[in-house]
Amino acid sequence: MDVSPTLWGLTIAGLCLLIAVDFFIGRTPHDVSVREAGIWTVVWIALAALFGIGLLVFAGGAPAGEFFAGFITEKSLSVDNLFVFVLIMAKFAVPSQYQQRVLLVGVLIALVLRAVFIAAGAAIIASFAWVFYIFGAFLIWTAWKLIQEARAEEQDEQYEENKLLQAAERRFGVADRYHGTKLWIRENGKRVMTPMLVVMLAIGTTDVLFALDSIPAIFGLTQDPYIVFTANAFALMGLRQLYFLIGGLLKRLVHLSYGLSVILGFIGVKLVLHALHESGVHVPEIGIPVSLGVICSVLIVTTLTSLRASRKQSAAEAAGGGAESPGKKSVDA
Repeated sequence: MDVSPTLWGLTIAGLCLLIAVDFFIGRTPHDVSVREAGIWTVVWIALAALFGIGLLVFAGGAPAGEFFAGFITEKSLSVDNLFVFVLIMAKFAVPSQYQQRVLLVGVLIALVLRAVFIAAGAAIIASFAWVFYIFGAFLIWTAWKLIQEARAEEQDEQYEENKLLQAAERRFGVADRYHGTKLWIRENGKRVMTPMLVVMLAIGTTDVLFALDSIPAIFGLTQDPYIVFTANAFALMGLRQLYFLIGGLLKRLVHLSYGLSVILGFIGVKLVLHALHESGVHVPEIGIPVSLGVICSVLIVTTLTSLRASRKQSAAEAAGGGAESPGKKSVDA
């Protein structure tokens, strides 16, 4: 897909406008209701659908199919991020009325960092076709790792600060309490960070770790940087509302890791086949319609089996079984 600098500029300007509107609407700290979160989740999904339809009309079916496959994949992987966001919010004891501001700025940081990853990935792919072997192998390894984590019997649900965040805290210092939405304050004559800024940085930098598998995954569906970027942008921008909408349901998605492992493994195999094809080996390639069908089917089956398993577990606990809930999520940030 040939994208002119003008279209890139208009797309980025449009996304900035949407971000500004989102920030303006949520500028006053408040507890986000399920109704509000539901409405805005639908709005963001509708905007992504309209963008995909626009690609269909002006660019054709192939770019549109790649966008929808990429968007659904990134959206499903972003749901996995929410497990960690819940742990981060608990770790820093973020007041409920400030959580939406934390997520908004944290997601913006993640979007900027992902744009850098996407630009670097596109440049590497353009120069070295063999990188698809590395991406494919990495995704298959990640899929296996997810299965191992999901099958672990006992896992501690806790968030550990990464080294970059620890270094920032040592360098600037952190206030002992929240000061509204302020990011910096003066304490004993020294300018220090507030916990609000620390948790925003935690959200943003932690998402970079998730980008290590999500970016190769979407490059396995399309090598078009424009589609990769827009699919990531639309998936991330609706993440804040999705957090409040399904936050209480996350613990019921006990099979999510299995579903994501299947998706990542499938895309990994697709990347390896594509690399072999680029090397002149006559192997079948997996098309976007098949990819889209597999991704959607896996997510539907995973959701249904998760809800069924959760209902059975709840019934067992109500009957006095007291068994530990399966599928606990563990993330080493």
